[in-house]
Parts: sequence; C-alpha cells; structure tokens
Amino acid sequence: MIKTFRHIQSALEETPHLLRLGQLFSETVLIEVDGNEYYLTFEKGHLSEVVEGPSRKTPWRFALRTDTEALRKFWEACPDPGFHDIFGLVKIGRGRIDGDILSLVKNLRFMKEVLTLARATKELAA
Repeated sequence: MIKTFRHIQSALEETPHLLRLGQLFSETVLIEVDGNEYYLTFEKGHLSEVVEGPSRKTPWRFALRTDTEALRKFWEACPDPGFHDIFGLVKIGRGRIDGDILSLVKNLRFMKEVLTLARATKELAA
C-alpha cells in the first residue's frame, strides 16, 4: 500500500492542475486500510510526506477508512458503481469518513483527484 501512496506522491508532482487546485491545502490526512494507518501530509498542494502508522502523536484533519478489497476496486481503471468515488464507498458501506468534514468538502475535488492518481497503474494497488 505504501508503494501506491508513493506513486501518488510522484504523480501529483507531474500534475500541474492538481497542484493549482491544492495551493491552499496544507493538512495531514489519515488513510486507514484494514486497520493499517497511512498519514499523507500535504503542504500547499504538494504531498510532502507519506508515513506509515500507527501513531497517536500525528494529528490529522480528516480520515478515510476502508478495506483493501474496496480500495483495489476504487483504483481499477473503470471502477464499478459505488467504488468510483470516496463518498460512493461510504454509501455502500465499504468506507467511513471521520474528522473535519468541512476541510474535506472545501478541498473535495483536489482530494478525489489525488486519490484517483493510482488508477493509471493498477498493479500498484496490490
């Protein structure tokens, strides 16, 4: 999983429109997959750090919690309905969003597009 997040980190640097969208976003986001924690730290739209948890000392603004199979389906090139979007995962009961929802909603397009950067390389989701 950490390999996929590192891929997202490098792909984001090569995606100018996303860097523009995220210019005002400087937060740490928790992605929890089957109980394993990954902290993605963004600084002005750049994914500056990817750290594997768990950590009780790392503050995060909001969290996306899901399972490995749901995330694999989310990262497919053409995901099935419900797996196409982070809110779709929540709706079908395969994901949960916690924390500061307002911060997520303010940066929704940025976050949704950043998380889909792994769709181009399906083999990384393993």
